[in-house]
Amino acid sequence: MSRFALICCLLFVLAPARAEKLKELASVAGVRNNQLVGYGLVVGLDGSGDQTTQTPFTVQSVVNMLTNLGIQVPSGGNLQLKNVAAVTVTSTLPAFARPGQPLDVTIASIGNAKSLRGGTLLMAPLKGADGQIYAMAQGNIIVAGAGASAGGSSTQVNQLATGRIPAGATVEKSVPTLLGNGEFIQLELLATDFTTANRVVNAVNSQYPGTAVALDGRVIQVRAPQDNNLRVAFLSRLENIDVTPAESGPKVVINARTGSIVMNQAVKLDSCAIAHGNLTVTITAENTVAQPNPLAGGKTTKVQNADIQIQADKGPIVRLPKSSTLRDVVRALNAVGATPQDLLAILQAMKAAGSLKAELEVI
Repeated sequence: MSRFALICCLLFVLAPARAEKLKELASVAGVRNNQLVGYGLVVGLDGSGDQTTQTPFTVQSVVNMLTNLGIQVPSGGNLQLKNVAAVTVTSTLPAFARPGQPLDVTIASIGNAKSLRGGTLLMAPLKGADGQIYAMAQGNIIVAGAGASAGGSSTQVNQLATGRIPAGATVEKSVPTLLGNGEFIQLELLATDFTTANRVVNAVNSQYPGTAVALDGRVIQVRAPQDNNLRVAFLSRLENIDVTPAESGPKVVINARTGSIVMNQAVKLDSCAIAHGNLTVTITAENTVAQPNPLAGGKTTKVQNADIQIQADKGPIVRLPKSSTLRDVVRALNAVGATPQDLLAILQAMKAAGSLKAELEVI
C-alpha cells in the first residue's frame, strides 16, 4: 500500500453520519479564552545564556531589575552575563478564570541563548490585548530536550530554546464573562453550515418549543432564563442535546511542503485519462588542473568540465474510471503509480479538467 493510500485509509473511515452533542458543534457566544503575553528574564543557566554584547536589551533588563531591588549598578560598566536570557512568556486565560487560579506558561528565548535548560524565570507580568496585567509568572523551567558540545562538535535533541512551567502563573485579575444579553444567549457553530444550523434549531425546539431561531448559517439565538443559576442549568441541558450535523462537502487538502494529501469520504471522480512522466536533469562537474610544460612559460590554471544529462521517463496513459467511494478513488489514483509529490500536480490538473469533484485546498 502506498503512502497516499495509507494516509487516506487511516484518517477517514466510511461511516454514516452520527448524532453529536451540541457542545461538540457550537460554543456559547462570549465564553472564550484570552491570550496573555509578557517579557521576563531567565537566570541560573549554565553558561548558555544570551551573549550580552549582541543582545543589549538583556543587560538593560538586568540593570533595571537590580535597580528595582535596591542595587545600584555603576554606570558605564560592561556587564558580561552568561547565565541570563531574555524570554517571552505566553499563556492562555480561560473563560471564568478567577484570581488565584494557576495557569501553564510557555517560555521562549528572544535572544541568542543556546539553552534554557535548568533556568528559573523571575517574576514576569502577563498582559492582555488591552495592556492590563492579568497574571504573574515565575518558576523553574522544564525543557524537553538535551544537548552537548565540545571541540567544535555538538549534539542536540529537541528544542532547547523553548520550555514550559506547569502552573507557573497565577491569575491576578479576572475577565468578566456574560452568558448572553438579556433574555437571549447565542450559540455559535464551529463551522458555518446552514443545514447544521437548521438542525440545531429543530433539535432545541423539539425539547424547548419556540426558544431557538437561526440568525444566519453560524449563529443561533436561544431564549434562556435570566437568573444565572437557572441559566447555567439550562445551558447544561442544552449542550447535551443530540444533533446530527450535515455531511461535509467533498474536500482534498494538500500540504505542498510535506507532500501529504488528505481527502474526506465525499470525494468523487469522473472518468479521465492521465499520463504522467518525470524529467530528470543531471549536471556533473569535474575539476582538473592544466599544467604547462616547464619551458613553455605558461601558468597553471584550473579547468572545469561540465557534463549535462537529461533523462525523460516514459509516462503511460492510465484511464481512471468514475468512482463513487473513497476506496475507489484511492485505488484509482494508486493505479497511476505516482509518488505523493507527483500526485500534487496530478490532483490540481484533474481539478482544472473538472474530473475531481471536490474542493482543492493547498496549505
